[in-house]
Amino acid sequence: MALTHADELKRLAAVAAVAEVPEDIFLGIGTGSTVNFFIDALVQSGKRIRGAVSSSEASTERLRRYGIPVLDATELDTVPLYVDGADEIDPDFAMIKGGGGALTREKIVAAMAERFVCICDERKLVERLGRFPLPLEVIPMAERLVSRRLRELGGEPRRRLGFVTDNGNAILDVHGLVIDDPDALETALNDLPGVVTNGIFAHRRADVLLLGTGEGVQRRERAVTKR
Repeated sequence: MALTHADELKRLAAVAAVAEVPEDIFLGIGTGSTVNFFIDALVQSGKRIRGAVSSSEASTERLRRYGIPVLDATELDTVPLYVDGADEIDPDFAMIKGGGGALTREKIVAAMAERFVCICDERKLVERLGRFPLPLEVIPMAERLVSRRLRELGGEPRRRLGFVTDNGNAILDVHGLVIDDPDALETALNDLPGVVTNGIFAHRRADVLLLGTGEGVQRRERAVTKR
């Protein structure tokens, strides 16, 4: 199947990310179409890694098809590098993630990572987060309670129909939230009873952004790195 223009920009960013990967490491792997391009490019490069910690069953299946060992996150304290995409990323490298429903495991692996490289196409770079509906993973019995609280915050939650996370939970996609302070909103939403986590990645932002554009890949590095 022919690649769309957006797919080609994703692929450019994904291929560029291979150069960020040291050999002989345990690598954190995200989820989604851009990450699929990255996994393919990593294998085609011939670069050797010791294994991967995956953020979803879908990525695990793809990695294993290529013969890459997949470890459980409980087997390692840290990973040197995590590579993942984003649904939105702002100029300060805060992100919305979870369009593929893997936000909880993505947040766990990102928190384990010494370095986080975000790969995406130029459409994902925004001045302020919130145009993309914010996903929340919610324990099913809390869905009604959480939805009411989200409406009080000015959002409009909609259950993602026909979808269950790898953890057996529901996803609420919240439209219309104003995200002026990503750090504060991430904390506030995670404090709601029944929320497993939400898709704001502000406490653990990306360290490097590889942005696929019509003029090639832009590499941007966050001025103040984590830790």
